[in-house]
Amino acid sequence: MNRLFGVVAAQVAPVPFDPEATWAKFEREVRLLSRLSPQLDLYVFPELYLSATGTYGDDYPAGYERRVAEEIPGPLTEQLSALARSVGRWIVPGSIFERSGDRIHNTALVFAPDGTLHARYRKVFPWMPYEQTDPGDEYVTFDIPDVGRFGLAICYDGWIPEIMRALAWQGAEVIIQPTLTQTVDREQELIIARANAITNQVYVINPNYGRLFGTGRSVVVDPEGRVLAQGGSGEEFLTVTVDLDLVRAVRETGTARLNPVWKQLRDFPPPAFPQYTNGRFVEGEMMRGLGSLRPERSRVTAGGNGEDSR
Repeated sequence: MNRLFGVVAAQVAPVPFDPEATWAKFEREVRLLSRLSPQLDLYVFPELYLSATGTYGDDYPAGYERRVAEEIPGPLTEQLSALARSVGRWIVPGSIFERSGDRIHNTALVFAPDGTLHARYRKVFPWMPYEQTDPGDEYVTFDIPDVGRFGLAICYDGWIPEIMRALAWQGAEVIIQPTLTQTVDREQELIIARANAITNQVYVINPNYGRLFGTGRSVVVDPEGRVLAQGGSGEEFLTVTVDLDLVRAVRETGTARLNPVWKQLRDFPPPAFPQYTNGRFVEGEMMRGLGSLRPERSRVTAGGNGEDSR
């Protein structure tokens, strides 16, 4: 049995700071996709889309993150569950601001076609010092029956190779990485997405905001680093069919039939990486003299720096 799976990376934009209007837009988009593209199995939306996060500037609403944060489970997850069940598709609605006691997380959600909240992931590596959401403490993968294993990451997580490696090590064959980037470093992020796909021999699905102050350029990359689809700057839907058997083949025979990195890590493990001790990062020589993470003068809010969330 083949493991072909139809995916859409939705490069869309919210109604700024209006979650109700954004929900109505999101629901229209999901129902439109289900009618026009019945061959698509999984819909993936950008980071903080349903939280309706707009641009970060002097008009950014004070306390916005806490005001719109949702408990999980809660009313929003009930709506998402009903929508997924109605269209019978896998839906990753990007991420939302999640309230957990006094903490606010940037949390990605996965809904199964029967409406089950199948997985959730709290962003491990918020974009400090600008994004002040609380970091998560676990790496999350989930299985789609008869298809394969998927991993979850959010935007800036992709800059940390160890996060993507951890997901692949846990068996992820596809990494879903919702993103909200409106800054000039989107160019670097495209390179990083390809590098993460190549070094871990996984698919990377990386939808970004379009139109709204956004740089767009969502991307889907295959396990040998080939770009299967890339968006422009506006709103659009990138549709691809991923073949998870290709992941297995690349890991078995090597990238370009030359580099079976996972088998070499298994059979010829390198010395223990010295920067990690008991799961904690240890400062090395290059850390000296770097100064404080937090700039002396910055308008720091949970989720933004005047430009984007990460």
